Order: sequence, then C-alpha cells, then structure tokens
Amino acid sequence: QVQFVESGGGLVQAGGSLRLSCTYSGNTASINIMGWYRQAPGKQREWVATVISRLGITNYAEAVKGRFTISGDNAKNIVNLQMNSLKPEDTAVYYCNAKLWTGSDNWGQGTQVTVSS
Repeated sequence: QVQFVESGGGLVQAGGSLRLSCTYSGNTASINIMGWYRQAPGKQREWVATVISRLGITNYAEAVKGRFTISGDNAKNIVNLQMNSLKPEDTAVYYCNAKLWTGSDNWGQGTQVTVSS
C-alpha cells in the first residue's frame, strides 16, 4: 500500500495559479505511474495528468494541456501539479493517484480546488 499527503488546494480567481503537491510513502517500489485525477460535483472522476519519472514521460488530458504541468521526483517521493490559467470548470476535488505494477490504484484523500469567475 501507498500512503499520501496532499496539499496546495484552495480558492483562486479565474486566470490564477495553484500548485498541488503529493508526498507519498509506504511500498513505493510497487508504483509504476503517478498521476492526478479530479472529480467535480455531480461528475465522474476524470484523469488529469500522469508522470513516469524514471522515463521522463508526462501525459495530459486535453482539457488541461498547455495550462497544467506535472512533475515527479522519485528520490523525494513527491509529485506536483502546477496549474496555471485556471478556469471555473477546473473546480473539483483533485486526487493524487499511484498506479501500481499490479494494475491496482492507490488514492490520496483529495484536495479541493475552487476557481471563481
């Protein structure tokens, strides 16, 4: 199992920026991919971005491409999500995710991001 501590959520005006951080611990050797997902009220959880730090690979959902940047540091067991040019539709609970080599998912507790218009 992997445990998470997420931080950085909050309230920001449209056009502003926030930086989410996720520090993880536990069975970190079991992790294949780290990522961020989000869930807006009344909607299903959706993928935002993923990073494979050991390969230097990042991927982004179309809705955030060009505005969000994911970064990971395996040595420090941290993954960040820099969010710029935020829009009201980015309002959601953001979850840190570890996809394990087994295919299982471990989730953080979530951090609220609210973007006002």
